[in-house]
Amino acid sequence: MGVACDTSAARLADSRFMKAVHRQPVDTTPLWIMRQAGRYLPEYMAVRSKVSFMELCKTPELACEVTVTARQVLGVDAAILFADLLPILEPMGIDLEYQKGEGPVIHNPIRGSHDVDRLQALTSTESVDYVFQAIRLIRAALPGDIPLIGFAGAPFTLASYAIEGGGSKNYVHTKSLMYNDEGAWNVLMSRLVDTVILYLQAQIQAGCQCVQVFDSWAGCLCPADYQRYVLPHVRRLIQAVEPLAPVINFLNGNPALLSLQRQAGGQVMGTDWRSSLDVAWQTFGHDVAIQGNMDPVSIYADLPVLKQRVGDVLRLAQGRAGHIFNLGHGVMPDMNPDHVKAVVDYVHELGRR
Repeated sequence: MGVACDTSAARLADSRFMKAVHRQPVDTTPLWIMRQAGRYLPEYMAVRSKVSFMELCKTPELACEVTVTARQVLGVDAAILFADLLPILEPMGIDLEYQKGEGPVIHNPIRGSHDVDRLQALTSTESVDYVFQAIRLIRAALPGDIPLIGFAGAPFTLASYAIEGGGSKNYVHTKSLMYNDEGAWNVLMSRLVDTVILYLQAQIQAGCQCVQVFDSWAGCLCPADYQRYVLPHVRRLIQAVEPLAPVINFLNGNPALLSLQRQAGGQVMGTDWRSSLDVAWQTFGHDVAIQGNMDPVSIYADLPVLKQRVGDVLRLAQGRAGHIFNLGHGVMPDMNPDHVKAVVDYVHELGRR
């Protein structure tokens, strides 16, 4: 058993994706795609049509099936756990519902310090054990040289959902609490960080080789606000997780935050398309890997144009070790799956060293 485990670990460490994470030379640029298991894929919809979204997330066998199938169909270099950012909030005291056509809705949003008091940090991950069951099934089903990426929402993104009650265009409630009651804000963020640390550590222990922290909404902040209200919490989170596995720190929506994102930590910096890849990498420093960053809307382009856009991103990486190709955000539900598969082929073809 020990020899088999050592061999498996060596194969994963020698994988294209993990070598890029550690900024080691690879034969061609590795990639995975955010939301690679999603509604654009017929194979996903064949499963999703039979169950609700939450049932899919909470049924380990089904979460395993859509994770592994998407990786296999696309031919990407890593699988990402099929799950969602928000169910971790449920056992903390949040009443979460996914409404058809509306997305996630929180029925008891946090609006003041009295509401923060009812949100409790998890001391055990037993309430979300279905996630770790799925990870163990996925790891057993994946090829031995394909890493599995786990993930969680960053504290600001989770806080904004919990406070706004869903998505938001201007984050008025979130920023109002942040500005008007900094003490309550820091308590909320600390409880979220404590919970996410446990959650990500347990994902790694269950079989993930790398984890991504999604700060999908932090781009709404100016640099001064990110530095004051968010940076210390993200830094504490990443510092607690990185000893167990590499962390991809993904921040969406605001190039002005790149240098602060780097200060928050992570072995890989995930960036969206609003920055040129070479400029972003220069800002981060070349002593970290970078992930990104083609505009997802490029997938709607005709194939010759799409190939050119893939090539544009790869040229900006300049063949430097440590580039993981990805979209700047996720695949959209009405995208042509053949175009998504073409991106994978183009990256592997054009990215050959």
